[in-house]
Amino acid sequence: MKFSTLIDNPADWMESKNADNSIVITSRVRLARNLKGFAFPGWSKKSERIEVTQQVCEALGTLGVMKNGFSHEFSSLSKLQKQVLVERHLISRELAARSEGAAAVIDRKQRLSVMVNEEDHLRMQSIYAGLSLKKAYNIINKLDTDLEKKLPYAFDKKLGYITACPTNLGTGMRASSMLHLPALHIAGHLPQVMQGVSKLGLAVRGIFGEGTESIGHLFQISNQSTLGESEENIIDRLERILHEVMQHEQNAREKILTEQKQKVVDKVGRAYGLLKYAHYIDSKEAFEQVSMIRLGAALGFFDKSIIKACDNWLLDIQPAHLQLHTERDLSSDERDSIRAEILREKLHFVDSPSKDLKPVKKKNTKQDDSPSLFEDYE
Repeated sequence: MKFSTLIDNPADWMESKNADNSIVITSRVRLARNLKGFAFPGWSKKSERIEVTQQVCEALGTLGVMKNGFSHEFSSLSKLQKQVLVERHLISRELAARSEGAAAVIDRKQRLSVMVNEEDHLRMQSIYAGLSLKKAYNIINKLDTDLEKKLPYAFDKKLGYITACPTNLGTGMRASSMLHLPALHIAGHLPQVMQGVSKLGLAVRGIFGEGTESIGHLFQISNQSTLGESEENIIDRLERILHEVMQHEQNAREKILTEQKQKVVDKVGRAYGLLKYAHYIDSKEAFEQVSMIRLGAALGFFDKSIIKACDNWLLDIQPAHLQLHTERDLSSDERDSIRAEILREKLHFVDSPSKDLKPVKKKNTKQDDSPSLFEDYE
């Protein structure tokens, strides 16, 4: 598959019609693996990395799920193409910084991607819409099982899978979900909820993972421990906590709509007006305003289809996608101008937000009667 073909086809998770992703946008499971007899990528010679890449890509090419997908060594990709893959969450920023001796293999539906010679020899990930961690784990686990029959994994009976970073020893698994939490921010409860999540041993990161900030009220929540616990237990515990976070966000949405309706109407209306008429907007402000449009759609100010539309907009307005759209290098000012132009065009087809909303009925998203994992912040 050519790079242009990959970009012209939206990822499967973006087109999913069955998943409820108003709060949990995506779920991802990543596995770290290494091959016996080779130094970790950070300590290996170029010749070793090239050999590992050849072995991995050859093995992946024999698997039906990865056939006719996107498979490229990084020396054949431009800096812009790599950054586009980062913005689509198909590869990491760390892999994008590499060149010869690194590669990416992505299936046609963009549900599966394999990074070769990032921090580990293999970083495999699966991504699905909504809270679908078990579904994501099942498909990546099958890919891992099939690959392990073809490649000599580095494995220790006591420590589990051997990884470059000791924190990944054991299962080598990181499970995470991307959440949209604007109502908790408006209600002023976000810091306490995030503190509760951290106390329970989970990591809270920004939109592009470790070392990145949260913009547009988007947060990644993931497991931190990978040793001494099974993959199934890690996912069950993470899902249980994510349901709690979802419940808090749902409660906050109901609360602000009943107790701060004028404030919410104002925030959504301002976002709509700004994006519809702005001629210059930077990335951070654009994310914040699209976040308000997305919240408005979840609350009924717009048609529900706008939720998924916002997810597409958040891709289209990122720097590398803007340059890909214009097919030329852009200065910061040019990006801000073109970003505003794109959003004006998108909002042209969206009716102004409705103000005639009745208080929503309380909806329980908890899956059982277990006590809250967080202290009451009401």
